Parts: sequence; structure tokens; C-alpha cells
Amino acid sequence: MGQNLYDKILGRHMVSGIPEAGAEIVVSIDQTLTQDALGTMAYLQFESMGVPRVVTESISYVDHNTLQDGFENADDHRYLQTVAAKHGVIFSKAGNGICHQVHLERFSRPGCTLIGSDSHTPTCGAVGTLAMGVGGLDVATAMAGGTYSLIYPTVVRVNLTGRLSAWSTAKDIILELLRILTTKGNVGLALEYAGPGVAALSVPERATIANMGTELGVTTSIFPSDDVTRDFFIAQGRGLDWIPVAPDADACYERTIELELGSIVPMVAKPHSPDNVAKVRELSGLKVDQVLIGSCTNSSFHDLTVVAGMLKGRTVHPDVSLGIVPGSRQVLSMIAVSGGLNDLIVAGARILESACGFCVGCGQAPRTGSVSVRTNNRNFEGRSGTRDAGVYLVSPETAAAAALTGAFIDPRDLGFPYPEYRAPRSYPVDDGLIVFPPAKPVAEVFRGPNIGLPPKNTPMPESLSCKVAIIVGDKISTDHIMPAGSLLKYRSNIPKYAQFVFRDVDSGFVGRCGEHGKAGFSSAIVAGQSYGQGSSREHAAMCPMFLGVRLVLASSVERIHAANLVNFGILMLEFEDPGDHDRLKQGDELYLGNVREALASDRVRLVNKTSGMEIPAICRLTSRQKNIVLAGGALNIASFDGCKAGSQC
Repeated sequence: MGQNLYDKILGRHMVSGIPEAGAEIVVSIDQTLTQDALGTMAYLQFESMGVPRVVTESISYVDHNTLQDGFENADDHRYLQTVAAKHGVIFSKAGNGICHQVHLERFSRPGCTLIGSDSHTPTCGAVGTLAMGVGGLDVATAMAGGTYSLIYPTVVRVNLTGRLSAWSTAKDIILELLRILTTKGNVGLALEYAGPGVAALSVPERATIANMGTELGVTTSIFPSDDVTRDFFIAQGRGLDWIPVAPDADACYERTIELELGSIVPMVAKPHSPDNVAKVRELSGLKVDQVLIGSCTNSSFHDLTVVAGMLKGRTVHPDVSLGIVPGSRQVLSMIAVSGGLNDLIVAGARILESACGFCVGCGQAPRTGSVSVRTNNRNFEGRSGTRDAGVYLVSPETAAAAALTGAFIDPRDLGFPYPEYRAPRSYPVDDGLIVFPPAKPVAEVFRGPNIGLPPKNTPMPESLSCKVAIIVGDKISTDHIMPAGSLLKYRSNIPKYAQFVFRDVDSGFVGRCGEHGKAGFSSAIVAGQSYGQGSSREHAAMCPMFLGVRLVLASSVERIHAANLVNFGILMLEFEDPGDHDRLKQGDELYLGNVREALASDRVRLVNKTSGMEIPAICRLTSRQKNIVLAGGALNIASFDGCKAGSQC
């Protein structure tokens, strides 16, 4: 039986474990990626480990918090640059671009393992990198020489045949997959793209698909490294970094999803979930107020060249505000040289900074009750900065069509031909905003007044008594738990940031946690399916831990958030009977006696001391994870072996 791509790459990096779906394995990590919203805490955690120099090839990007609306962001950026210089980390300055776009261009490598403190790190799966989004503490551990533990994925083959028709795009492919698979129930799966249709997709198109696979909740997504990949690396001046990576002809998969690319049509994800997918023609005529094109999903030279071609000689509708975000300095330079930038400006577009910006709620909040059409990857309620705005996710082509007409329109109905695009034979390489670490480490690290110490939990008590502080339903995202936008400037100040936990869901949550603590109780969160979907931000576990949360009881928990809960010593249990969710009330006292003995089994019986009801629950934690929770979190037991055995990079 042959090997698929995951079998091959994980096999070369495996330190211990059994390569079987559902089994926990330990792998070595070649590269780490951080960004300023989540990387600041990751480096504070790394410093607390006492390791003088990073072991992995590590790159720190500034791309989220580039709005200087106070001293906090500028201070933290200086901290990141100086801590990078001290510990051997490559630093990408603000203005150089969005981490995933820049990493794809300048640092990605086929066949390597990459983890990043950003959930869209799988973007680099476009070139055959096994790339995963994880919590910042997992990144810090890898930088310090530790390994990374994960559940060996169940691999699903997505077999692509045919070619995309004009006006149908890679974004429409991943939206179609979101329609098929939804955002729920895919924990433990990994997608591998294969088939003759793969060769018809450029690297930027593959990156769009791999990037937004995160919304499916899968571990990661990957494409083979083939001739198209090789041409991309040569064009980036990195031909020596390219190697072929392909599955065996008789590779084994759990299942296969067939997609005929010629059948793909322009699609849209309606509010307020990326899997609320429909055909664009179903929304024809719906008036549009704002159009934003960019983000790590759709801000490549390919994307913006096509948009510029659509807007050339035309004018943005007077009722529409159009913003364009080039994904990197390289992309901005290329559209400037090609003349596309002038076409965008003359048409009436606003050119915004090469940063995450609007995607993470940092600027460009739409007006009250408006329709905002965007090319990014998430449209959770309130993430845009305006609670009652409707955010729709589309391709750059569909977005540009809406900007021109002032309403939703299938771009196939515009009446003019698809703009011509040819992949460049070479990309201009200018790494002037990338700061490589000096040979002699910098001694002093700058620390502004907004920077604190990474918080630690205490060991789990012998018996656990929790009051239910909040009950929420299905598909609660980390944005619901920890709002982003302007609050991201407090990411390195946990006492401050923790005051906003569940702010937009239940403003009384923080106060109730305080009351529980004064009465001698811990706090519990009760949730439905797919709790913790979305961003990898570990603050959605760290800040509740700081407030005294010790238990999350849910119908299901998404992969990255589940790992973050473990890392900060929060016990995660799942309802054996999902109906018990509706039998609990806020303020109920949940009790688990002799926690250590109870966790020796995968079946746990909680007692609701308020109602007298027993709640059977499932503990899906591995033995390693149970030990971390009992210890009060990973920072209490961290050890580093410096193991790079098995790495082929």
C-alpha cells in the first residue's frame, strides 16, 4: 500500500508514535511563524523557558496591529524586533506584508513542517509544506527545541478534474467544499488535493484553497509540489529550495471527494458563517455598500492584476466604498510597475496598507446595517467591527463586479471578457524590510509598560467545584470569546485583555467569574458543537484561565482551541448526551470528585449539585494531555530535548 503526502512528510519527521489515524504522534518542526497579534505572547513564553537561541528557523511578522492608535502596538513591535535580534529570529517589519503571503513568497519549502501562531498557516500547503496553525505556546515550545504532538490525521483526497471556466475561481472551489463539508464535524481530518485538475491551478490559487481550508476545521490542507510549484520557486529566485513532493500512485485515503472544476460557478458565503454558501446569482440585485479586496486569502499579484483589469477604464459605483489591500510589498511593487495600481486608483479604489487590517477588524468597519462584500476568510458576526453589518465572502472577481455595479452580480453577466493574466517568469525580490538576526545577539530587549508576564495556572485541585458562568450554543468562535480589532493591542497585557472575555456575547461573564472566585468556586463554560472555531488565538483559553475558568463542557471543541485549553490547564469534556446541554442553567454547581482518579478513564461523571442530576461526559484527552491539565498547564512542565531527528529540511 502506497503513502499519501501526510504519510511521507510526517514519516520523515516522526519522533515517536504510531502512524495510524486517531493516534497521537510526536514530530520535529522545521519552521515556526508568528505574527504580532499572537506572537508577542509566544515570545514572552519563549523567554520564560530560558533557551538562549531558537532551534527552528523562526520568522516573526508584523501584519495585524499596524494601526498606531496608542503606544501599545508600537511598543510591542519594538519588543518583537529586539527579542528577535537577541534569540536568532528573522523579523519582517510592518509594511512588508501579510505573514502567509510573505512566507509563501520568501520562506516556504516543500516537504518541511511548519507551525504558526495563526490559524491560516496552512496557506503554505499550496507548495507541499505540511503547515499547521497552533497556539502560541506550542510555537514557543518548538522554537525552544521541543517537539510538537498531534493526532495523526484521517486523510481525505480531494480529486480535481478539468479546468475552471472564465470568472470561476479558486475561492469558489473552497466555498463549494465549505458547502459540502460545512465548518463542523471535521476535527481530525486533513485534505490532500490531487488529480489532473491540480496542474491547472497556479500557486496563488492553491494558496487560496489551502488558506481557507482552515474554515472547515481540518488539521491542514496540502497540494503536491510539482512543476507548477517549481516554476513559482524559480520565479521567486529560490529554485534551490524546491523539491518534488508527491503521493504514491496507490496511496490510501479514507475517502475521496470528486470536484470537476468546469462545474464550479461563482459562489458566496452569506452572513454569519463561511459555510452559509450560495450561488452568487441567487443574490443578484442585492445592494452593496462596501467592497474590500485583500487578506491572506486573496491578495496575490494574480488576484489584484485581474481586479485591475476589470476596473481599467471603468469607475466604482458612487454608492460603494472600495478598498484594496496588496498582500505583500512584493505584490504592491509589481502592480505599481505593471500599471495596475494606477488603474485601481483612477477607478476610485482606496489603496490600503499591506496588512491584515479589515480582515481582523482593525479598520474599515462598515456602516450600520450595511452589506460588506469581502474576499477574506471569515464573516463571523461582529468581526468586521460593526455588529449588525452583513459580511459576504466572495472571490476578487465577484467583489470587483459588485464594486462596479453597486450590487451583487454574477461576474459572468458583466458583459465584458475575463482580463488576461500571465504568471510572471520572475518576481522582484526586495527583502529590505526583512531584518535578519545579527551574528552577535542584541543584549537588551525593549519592554513597554503594556507588556506583562505570561500567566501560569495552578495545578488542578483534588476535587473540582465549578459554577457555570455562561451557557452558549453551537459554532462559538474565538472571536466571540476574545474580541479582536482594537482590543488586540492588549494581547500582551492579560489582566487588561481578560476584562473583555465574551464581551459581545454576555457582558456579565467577567463579573460572574469574579464572584465565583470570591465564593471559593472555579468557573465553567458550557457550549454546543464546534466550540472555539476560527482563530488560533490562545488568549481565548488564556484569558478565561486568568479569570478562574477550570472546565469547558461542550458538545464538541475545535482542534486548535482544544489544544490551547490543555496548554493552560483547563479541563475539556464533551457531553455524552448532547441533550444535557439544555438541562443546565447558569449558576449551576458542577462537581467532579477525585479528578486524578476520574481522568484515569475516558468516561467521566459530573454531578450537578444544584439539581442533583448526573452528567455523563467523555474525556478525549490523551494521557499526555491529561498530565498537562493536572499540572495546571504546559508552562508548569515544559521540557525541551532539542530533538530534530527525522527532519529532512
